[in-house]
Amino acid sequence: MSKLFKHRLAWPLVTLLLLLVLNAAFNSSFLHLEWRDGHLYGSLVDILNRAAPLMLVSLGMTLVIATRGIDISVGAVVAIAAAIAAWMIGGSLVIVDGVATHASRFPMWAAVAGALGVALVCGVWNGVLVARVGMQPIIATLILMVAGRGIAQLITGGQIITIYYGPYFFLGSGYLLGLPFSLFIAAAVFVLLWWVTTRTALGLFIQAVGVNPSAARVAGVRARRITVWVYAFCGLCAGAAGLIVSSNVKSADGNNAGQLMELDAILAVTLGGTALTGGRFSLAGSVIGALIIQTLTYAIYSLGVPPEVNLVVKAGVVFAVMLLQSPEFRQSLRALVQRPPAGGRA
Repeated sequence: MSKLFKHRLAWPLVTLLLLLVLNAAFNSSFLHLEWRDGHLYGSLVDILNRAAPLMLVSLGMTLVIATRGIDISVGAVVAIAAAIAAWMIGGSLVIVDGVATHASRFPMWAAVAGALGVALVCGVWNGVLVARVGMQPIIATLILMVAGRGIAQLITGGQIITIYYGPYFFLGSGYLLGLPFSLFIAAAVFVLLWWVTTRTALGLFIQAVGVNPSAARVAGVRARRITVWVYAFCGLCAGAAGLIVSSNVKSADGNNAGQLMELDAILAVTLGGTALTGGRFSLAGSVIGALIIQTLTYAIYSLGVPPEVNLVVKAGVVFAVMLLQSPEFRQSLRALVQRPPAGGRA
């Protein structure tokens, strides 16, 4: 049993299980699943659907943190991608022969490709600033975090663009084989990353860059190129999350889309056992961390916790889990419990 709890995923899984039990205790229908209209309905399905964008961003953030970096611009990239997709698809209705019809500027495939392409460029920009220019990652990505919100608002004209194109809604609200389609997108990215990082040398290269970039370069690893493309992939994941978010709410809000998602992604990655010092990372842990955050958010709202203490509760849970994951804390706690009483025999 002790060996089981030493596994890096043990405490995140225990935390997720406890949150599910808490929700089930206060909501009798929480675990209820219903097959209706060709797909599953239920609170668990809603959590999976809502967690999909955070899963995507967390997977991209995992690789960035594994290279001893950080990307606090992902929320802004989510907003930019959503704004571009909404603008390209169009947010207006026209009357044709007395019937309201959606007026699209570009085909849906072009809008999706355009949004992902710009998100990829944003990621490359961050990677170049970090790997080529030599900026600290938090400073390099802070530039895009600040400017990105402005860019998104320029694209939307400072307004919320409503999307009327039905097929676009499938990305965030559609179902495939009874499950949310957004979940399949996140699963596909996870499987791709898992295969690349475990079945090729890229996983070892990323760890080498995170442990010691200088030594990795001396050993022949193209550390700068890997760093650039890791940030690029993180931007691409944020772009995909932006598509899902805008599809789900059927609109694009340059000011609020992806707000604080960068913090949730960092929390999800650290909850999953990835070291902020670089090197060690866990893709499965990041997915579990995203589910923890979304399940916790669901619990906070369903239990009627005031919104103003939402972040405090979330921070408290994260703090507790991180302490339990710390071998040093567990060792000191064990020593405190086993300490003989005062006046007793040593």
